[in-house]
Amino acid sequence: MVKKAAMKTAGISMAGFQPRAKLIDGQSPDVGAMPGAHELPREPGKPFTGVGSVMAAITREAEISHELIGVQARLQEANSKLAELNGAVVVRSMNPKAIRRSEWANRVEAEFETLEFRQLKDEIASAGGNVQPIKVRAVADIGGVIDGQSPAYEIVFGHRRHQACLELGLPVSAIVVDKMDDRSLFEAMDRENRGRKNLSAWEQGRMYEEAVRKGLYPSLRRLAESLGVNSSDASRAVQLAKLPKDLVGAFATPLDLQVRWAKPLTDALQRDPEGVLARAREAAGLGADRDAADVFARLIAKPVKEEAREVAINSGKKKLAVMTVATNGRVSVEFEIGVVPSSQQEALIKLLKAFLAGAPAA
Repeated sequence: MVKKAAMKTAGISMAGFQPRAKLIDGQSPDVGAMPGAHELPREPGKPFTGVGSVMAAITREAEISHELIGVQARLQEANSKLAELNGAVVVRSMNPKAIRRSEWANRVEAEFETLEFRQLKDEIASAGGNVQPIKVRAVADIGGVIDGQSPAYEIVFGHRRHQACLELGLPVSAIVVDKMDDRSLFEAMDRENRGRKNLSAWEQGRMYEEAVRKGLYPSLRRLAESLGVNSSDASRAVQLAKLPKDLVGAFATPLDLQVRWAKPLTDALQRDPEGVLARAREAAGLGADRDAADVFARLIAKPVKEEAREVAINSGKKKLAVMTVATNGRVSVEFEIGVVPSSQQEALIKLLKAFLAGAPAA
């Protein structure tokens, strides 16, 4: 209790307490004889009595406490704003020439010639840039700089958006990460692509095959597990990526290859490699607008389903008969009414016998 009282009254001036002056008439003090009667006036606002000093100290303590509460409130508000910014993603406007494709890039050049890419490019041109940012990582070991820009960056995902900005001469909006290892880049790129425009089966297989071949994953099974993809689909996609270049070149673009064609094409190659490759070279010369399904059927030597053919036999504008050639090879001739009267039927039979026997008609 004594300690608390001492803390409360610490620093309180007791100057206001003075010895009582002598009384002149037993009632009034002798003012002239009072100590300090000729001193300077008391400082304004300074307590005169001990009680006043105590009250002033209490008031000052309340003011300090109120100020402290205000400071704490402002500090809490600042911390809240800082916490909001802590998880925010900072997007930078960058020169696309300062950004390169990584060795794990999965989009092939043919992708930038498709209708979908042209539509994306038009959207970016209309908006004045890519609304959805790409993601890049800083590169420290490239042995140089790109187009005088330093540091240089590699694409994590957003190859099509980057290419569009590059061709349009527009800055590209990008999220920049300073450090990201190859596996993290590979998995982020795969997730982003599957969430947007899926890669073609051939591009996907090429990407997976490259990752396993370069040791990014110990096996295709481990790759499929890490990416959360179906291992059978991944295996068939890799089969497509391993097809010979001449066979892939049979299609107008490798983007036309479908994952369900992987096994039939591989089986056809095993049965007749020379025949398949020969047919592939022939298909490559069919023109840029060749149909992918037709090329596939040609490569695996799948017989084209024939339909019955009908040939009209006319005399000038008059229809006389119709000859039908069925898919099983049967040929039939159907005459129009009145073309072969009963009086001419024997002659027709004789004529047909001579024709089929190879002998001249009499």
